[in-house]
Amino acid sequence: MPEMSIPFVILMGIGTVFFGLICIILLSMAMSAICRSMGDKTPAPAPAPAAPAAPAAGADAIPNRQAMIAAIAVAIAEELGTDPAGIRILSVKKL
Repeated sequence: MPEMSIPFVILMGIGTVFFGLICIILLSMAMSAICRSMGDKTPAPAPAPAAPAAPAAGADAIPNRQAMIAAIAVAIAEELGTDPAGIRILSVKKL
């Protein structure tokens, strides 16, 4: 079996990789087009404007509030690389 030159092997490897990447791009574009064409053709009805409801008194209460705040403080401290005792959480608002 004849020995192949190093540049030939390198070019074949790079060519194979780029050919594979181009195939992946083309396949993903084709799948995107297929998914868009199979999507729902009818427009969704506009939601009726709802009257603003007053929040329930119990909805703002967070069960185990101290445990949740401690977990948030530990997560922030871990991300910042500091001690959790140095983090003060002043308020927690429900989004």
